[in-house]
Amino acid sequence: MAYEAISVFDIFKIGVGPSSSHTLGPWVAIEMWLKELKEQDTLESTISVRITLYGSLALTGRGHCTDVAICLALMGHKPETIDTGKIQEYIQELRKNRLLQLSESNAIIFNPETDIVFENGKFLEYHPNAMRFEAICRQSNYQSVFYSIGGGFVEKEGERKKKPKVLLPFPATYPRELLNHCRTNGSSIAGIVFENESSILSPDKVNKKVLKIWSEMKECAFRGCHTGGILPGGLNVKRHAKELNASLLRCDNYSNSDEWINYIRNNTYTFNETLRWISCFALAVNEENASLGRIVTAPTNGAAGVIPAVLLYFICFSDMKITETEIINFLLTAGEVGTFFKKKATISAAMGGCQAEIGVSSSMAAAALCEIRGGTPEQAFIAAEIAMEHHLGMTCDPVRGLVQIPCIERNAMGAIKAINAAELALEKTPVDAKVTLDKIIETMWDTAVNMNEKYKETSKGGLAVTVDVPEC
Repeated sequence: MAYEAISVFDIFKIGVGPSSSHTLGPWVAIEMWLKELKEQDTLESTISVRITLYGSLALTGRGHCTDVAICLALMGHKPETIDTGKIQEYIQELRKNRLLQLSESNAIIFNPETDIVFENGKFLEYHPNAMRFEAICRQSNYQSVFYSIGGGFVEKEGERKKKPKVLLPFPATYPRELLNHCRTNGSSIAGIVFENESSILSPDKVNKKVLKIWSEMKECAFRGCHTGGILPGGLNVKRHAKELNASLLRCDNYSNSDEWINYIRNNTYTFNETLRWISCFALAVNEENASLGRIVTAPTNGAAGVIPAVLLYFICFSDMKITETEIINFLLTAGEVGTFFKKKATISAAMGGCQAEIGVSSSMAAAALCEIRGGTPEQAFIAAEIAMEHHLGMTCDPVRGLVQIPCIERNAMGAIKAINAAELALEKTPVDAKVTLDKIIETMWDTAVNMNEKYKETSKGGLAVTVDVPEC
């Protein structure tokens, strides 16, 4: 049957921090808009552009570097390939020269301070993350409205973005449908997902793309564990992963991420030290995210540390022999769980609070860890349900709109909850489970709908208003 699929590669995207909805989404939207201008033959006749941000993008966009992402996109940089070490240089040059090269033959005056407008307090109806792009041309104007709907997904007003329909061998909109495929075919979740992904790409390409995702996650954690200092943004938050890594390793006899992982794996640690390692992995990734580093959206930037932390925990502290097969299966299972939340609930904190980010990432990691440790598909989905059950109602209340407090430490907590959920699920008999993953996704969405708006990434409630911080 023809099926509108969400791939695991839609859930896992390589990009730049600090936010998938507030950084990556606007970046992608600008790219789509520039393509429109070119197709409409208005790019060359454009004499100025104006960007207006609404809702959560306006309220927390500065802290989330929305304006920075928009500028980089207008300058033609790609989130997958940009030299993240030169981002500040690019932005400073634009602010100084106020000259934007829209195309090879059309340069316009652009002042980020006045041409990007933050409409605080004004929301558009469809989604809290709304933006209007206007091109003032010589003879007429051209404008479009886009919505960043979470996880780097973008929709244009009036044109719900739909992926081309494909013939999937094992289509599933709900977890229960995937379980039926697993039972009928005697397959793992990862096995079914691999077959679906291989109907879109070749099996070899699927494996290579998954391993590329893992490579980016691993390198991000490694960089974060070896970079100190203060995070940007004015909160003066100190990076902790480097010191934690050094205190646990007590040596530096390695030169790359693989040697680092092998060194950890070949040493013995106490239970307390293992917990600290899990936190270290998660903190490292999200400290990189907060510094506009390259990360993997999983399923969002703000929750990017949970899945690599849990996978690194499995690699470093498991008695199993770890091969590329285990890593591929872990990420395929995790990614598939993320698609169910995307399809039937939300992965946008502006729509559902932090339960939609840390909660979903913890659920994804729990299922993957459970299955890779020998759990049945039923047990894996029990693990996913347990992890989300204990994130229900979590608010998104970033202090000063920065993806730092409480976001970075929440990744460490989400990773530890995922591991605990997997352990609990491995001890459960599926027929005794009272709550299904289908029901917890339904409950999560109901909770999102009824959550007070001030707890949905607006910085108008919770820690965002109770924590005293100095002005920048």
